[in-house]
Amino acid sequence: MPPRSTHSVTPLEDDDYPAYTMGRAAEMLGTTPAFLRALGEHRLITPLRSEGGHRRYSRYQLRIAARARELVDQGTAIESACRIIILEDQLQEAQRINEELRRRPADVTDTADA
Repeated sequence: MPPRSTHSVTPLEDDDYPAYTMGRAAEMLGTTPAFLRALGEHRLITPLRSEGGHRRYSRYQLRIAARARELVDQGTAIESACRIIILEDQLQEAQRINEELRRRPADVTDTADA
């Protein structure tokens, strides 16, 4: 999943800032680096790379990985867990767009109801 923020914030405030190494991310999630690599292989998260080529994870990516781990721990195959999370994300975005469109005032030139 791509980074979400588009505004300028400091790295401490930025959920998309790649602050965590693979080892630290795996430790925080209580999982293995192989699990994180698998999430990347299934295109759920794409960690940024340091200048040395090491994977770096953001807090946002760690939340997604934690959701995947939750599903896998419940017996869902990792491929399915990744697809579920992607679909959940797409649904949430569609709902956000629909709500935004509902809040817009009706266009006075709209003649669809006429």
